[in-house]
Amino acid sequence: MARWRLCIAALLATGLCVCPAPSLLAQQTGDAAPPAAKPPAYVGSKACQGCHATEYESFSRYSKKAHSSQSVKIMAPKLSPEELRGCFACHTTGYGQPGGFVSFEQTPELANAGCEVCHGPGAAHVDSGGDPALIKTKLAMSECERCHSAERVRTFNFKPMLFAGAH
Repeated sequence: MARWRLCIAALLATGLCVCPAPSLLAQQTGDAAPPAAKPPAYVGSKACQGCHATEYESFSRYSKKAHSSQSVKIMAPKLSPEELRGCFACHTTGYGQPGGFVSFEQTPELANAGCEVCHGPGAAHVDSGGDPALIKTKLAMSECERCHSAERVRTFNFKPMLFAGAH
């Protein structure tokens, strides 16, 4: 069996393999490339509720982030497309990122600044049954500054709070 693998591997390496599916042979010899990692994906805050009911309830009730799209919807008719994109960057989840917020119609589950704004895309964490290594658990104030920059704090008089009512 080992000789067979070596022969197939040699044929593949030299380009002499005329098999219609050399990648299948490569898989059989163990030489296939590992499957590409899936890009991080967002799931929305409701996906967190089942395992993190207390945090989800507190976030939904007390955090302004949980309702952040409301102010965007109120202001949207008065904003240019560029200004609106600036609002989406901080008031939604994952805007401009693969699998993030696209529009209120297409991705309503990501319309607010949800759990994944602070903890990162949660699909891998959810799919694993809650592996804590697959989600950001240690947060720092410096991470808040993506949205709560000095300029925005001056403009909107809204200072960041590390847990913002969520925990």
